[in-house]
This record gives sequence, structure tokens and C-alpha cells, in this order.
Amino acid sequence: MNLRANHLTLREIRLPLKEPFRISSGVVSERRICLLELRNADGISVWSECVAGESPNYSSETIDTAWLAITQWLAPRALNRSFQHPNEVFAVLSTGIRGHNMAKAAVEMGFWALDAKLRGISLSELLGGTRDRVITGISLGIQQTPDALVERARRARAEGYRKIKLKIMPGSDIDFVRAVRDDLGADASIMADANSAYTIQDADHLAQLDAFKLLMIEQPLGQDDLVRHATLQARLETPLCLDESITDVQRAEDMITLKSGRIINIKPGRVGGFTQSLAIHDLCQRSRIPVWCGGMLESGIGRAHNVALASLPNFSLPGDLSPSARYWERDIVMPEWTMDADGMVRVPRETPGIGVAVDRDRIDDLTIRTEIVAP
Repeated sequence: MNLRANHLTLREIRLPLKEPFRISSGVVSERRICLLELRNADGISVWSECVAGESPNYSSETIDTAWLAITQWLAPRALNRSFQHPNEVFAVLSTGIRGHNMAKAAVEMGFWALDAKLRGISLSELLGGTRDRVITGISLGIQQTPDALVERARRARAEGYRKIKLKIMPGSDIDFVRAVRDDLGADASIMADANSAYTIQDADHLAQLDAFKLLMIEQPLGQDDLVRHATLQARLETPLCLDESITDVQRAEDMITLKSGRIINIKPGRVGGFTQSLAIHDLCQRSRIPVWCGGMLESGIGRAHNVALASLPNFSLPGDLSPSARYWERDIVMPEWTMDADGMVRVPRETPGIGVAVDRDRIDDLTIRTEIVAP
């Protein structure tokens, strides 16, 4: 199939969160979101999302650096070019351009969505997904007190979430996790996420978390570290999950070789899109390393891409795939994403493309800037 697009529109929208979301590196109250609409010569269009944040706290990328990278370098080399398959796009975007994975992912994932729509199949099917539903977890931001965190964890469990992720940082860790474990009991699936808030000097302190039988501890050390994570993993019984440290399949290979962790969180935006995500998924499947799909406070468009990816067979742990109502008063897709009583999100495998309709009126109301790339 000849896969070709000739027109790309970028939009920045501002979507207010229901409540501020705090992690170790900062607080988000409103999401500045970069949306991409990719169109071919026949007028068929699809949507993707750049997950870069407003500040360079999770990644060195921001919405503004991504906007520049897409308009100046990435879109011009991908548009008006024929591909046989969307797995060819990442190499074209990467040749001679270092970094900018989130910007690359936004463009590359758009081509995957376009290919699925042209073939008349779901994005899940094109990626190799096998599930009709995916297991859902929730991420709880850092709270002021252990009691406040317990209240939110109780609510999450009552709503049916199958995994509860607790954001932690020095001073808001051991007592907070202990309070949740004591309240929810031994059978609750709980994990902790540090977003690189600790150093290897904190190994003995982090070892106290072993007592709570957590599903995993995510990214406790530096965002580009593998060696010290290996030292820490040897010290802990709890599996380490790497997030920021895994930026491509080679880094995943290094993690496995060094034994820096036992689980990987695959965020397609972080690794440059679906082609790298699939390579990491397949490597981990061969190596018996479970994976799951993390979230970046995406709108319903970004959520659609994540749900499709999470339908692949080795995504065996609950992902951060919360329904729209978890974060937004009103999403930008129809229908909005929901979770059933079993803590599952349905994969729209019967609908070509990303599986949900985009609410253009809603996007128009939220848009603060637009730029068209049409070489």
C-alpha cells in the first residue's frame, strides 16, 4: 500500500485538569497539548498527539521544542513521501536528527493511524494487538498527608482500578506507602513511582519499601541511569521498573544485560513512536520481561494510541489508561474513554483507525494556536 500524506496541521489546546497532579518534579494544573491532524491527498485525516509537557521536568522536550522540531525538521521530510509501511517512518525522521523522540512519535504515530484507516482496520489490529479489553490502573499524585493518599487510594479501589500507582519523593514515601498498604490490605496491587527523585545513596532507605510487597518501584534513580539501577536492583527484593531510562530498544537491551530492572514501562512518546515500542515489546517478550503502558496526562486522542498499543500480548500488567473522567471534565473525543466494573478499558477493534471520533468543535473552542505544514 502506498502510504503518503501531504498536509499536517498542528494545534495547541489548553485542557484544565479536574485537580492538580503532583509528581516529584512538579505540579500540573492545566495541560498544554499539541495535537496533529495528518491528511492525505484524498482528504482522509487522522489525529495524533505530542505528549511533551510545558516544562522540561520529565524530559528535555517541551511542547514548544516539539512544535519547532515538527514544523522545521520532521514534518517536511515525512510529508509528500511514499512509504510501503508505517514502520519505515521512524528511520526517515531519525536520520541526521538526534533526540526529539516525543516530536518524532507524534508524527510517526500519525502515519500508523493513517495506514490503519486506509486499510479499514483498527490501529490495535495493525499493531498486532490481541485483546478486546485492557487492564487499567490509576496514578495518584503526591499528597500532603498519608491520610489524604489513603482516601484517594480507597476511592480508586472502589472504582475498580486494578493497579494503584503512588507517586513518591523524599519525605513523602515510606509512611505514605505504609498507610495505603495497611488500609487496603495485602491483596491490593500497589506500586510506587519516584520519577528519578532518589540517588544510589538512598538504597537502604528505599529497601524499606520491600516490606510492603509492592508490584514494582518505578524509576527511583536518574533518568538516564542503568548502572546504578542495577546496583539498587541487586539490593532490593521488589522489582524495579524503568521508564525514563528506556528511550529505545538498545537501552532496553542494556537494561536486560545489566539487570537494571525486571519490568519496563513503554510510553510510545518517550521512545519515538510505535516502531520502537514494538521492538521493545518483542524484545521483552522474548526475554520474559513484562511490560505495561504508562500515561502522560494525554487527551482522549493520545489515550486512543496507548490503548491500541496496550492490546499487544506482552502488556501483561495494568497500564495507566484511566478513563477520560479521571482527569477531564470533558474530553475531546466521542465517545469518551470509560472503564467497566472489572477495571477494564475496551479496545475499539471494530473501528478503523484510532477507534474514537474527534470532537472538532471542542478542539476549536480550546485551540490557542495553529500552524499548517504543507510542503
